[in-house]
Amino acid sequence: MNLKELVCWAARLADDKKAENIKVIDLCGLSSLCDYILIATVTSKPHLEAVEEEISKKLKEEGYYKLNRDGADSNQWRVSDYGGFLAHIMTQEARDFYALDKIFSFGKAINFRKPVKKAAKKKSVSSRKPTSKTISSPKSAKKLGAKKAISSRKKASKSSTKKTTVKKTAVKKAVTQKTAAAKKAVKKK
Repeated sequence: MNLKELVCWAARLADDKKAENIKVIDLCGLSSLCDYILIATVTSKPHLEAVEEEISKKLKEEGYYKLNRDGADSNQWRVSDYGGFLAHIMTQEARDFYALDKIFSFGKAINFRKPVKKAAKKKSVSSRKPTSKTISSPKSAKKLGAKKAISSRKKASKSSTKKTTVKKTAVKKAVTQKTAAAKKAVKKK
């Protein structure tokens, strides 16, 4: 099951438990946070617990575990991190206040009720690495999240190293020019 199918399934599970205003947002390539966001509105604390438990239980049965969870004591908002997607289950008051729909408005909304179309298979070399959107097991999901974090850190450090090198070179040139000018001024006197 790929990540898009997984998040759509989680959204349908929330829908089965009568969650309202369910929204799945595709952030692939747009955010380093995750690839998908699931936002669902509930009416009360028991409803919140029931929706969270249903998603957690069904995904666990299929071998997908939460990597992290926040808001265990909250009556209004719970977040479950499944590696490639975050499930935000919240009351209407919390949803209005935090406005996650607006924060992630740059992403594309997905209709989770429609079956996910599988990409047409291309003729490819068998040694090709699996895509980052495919999760084969919970361990690979954890590794995938770690790999993304490491690669983004490497990219950031490479760009900052390049910037630092450019700055150092510019400073050296300026110092050399100033010392040359100072030497000329001393010789003229």
